[in-house]
Amino acid sequence: MAKHSALLKDGKKSRARERGLRSVSADDAAADAPELDRLIHERMRLGIISALAANETLTFNDLKNLMRTTDGNLSVHARKLEEAGYIICTKSFDGRVPKTEYKIAAGGRRALEQYLDHMEALIRAMRER
Repeated sequence: MAKHSALLKDGKKSRARERGLRSVSADDAAADAPELDRLIHERMRLGIISALAANETLTFNDLKNLMRTTDGNLSVHARKLEEAGYIICTKSFDGRVPKTEYKIAAGGRRALEQYLDHMEALIRAMRER
């Protein structure tokens, strides 16, 4: 069975070569493309920073509802963005109720713009092929 599957793979490779296609290894692709900002690229953090870019400020509960996540999950991801200097967290009290508000920092806006530029360049490159 292994021999049969190896023949199939070789057959597919030779048909691709006949059509002028070349294979690209993951190493080749990584060397050609600049690295994505892994901090922003994670789905939850991208959602948080995007929501903050579109709003002046959002409370913890606003973000939690927008992202449809748990307190703990939002807290962990927001802290990573805060530690990177991408967002600013302000804690206060509304009467006796604690209130946590977030806003995007200048560094976070720059990082998001660079990330979006990178993604747009990847999309353009793929459409031009």
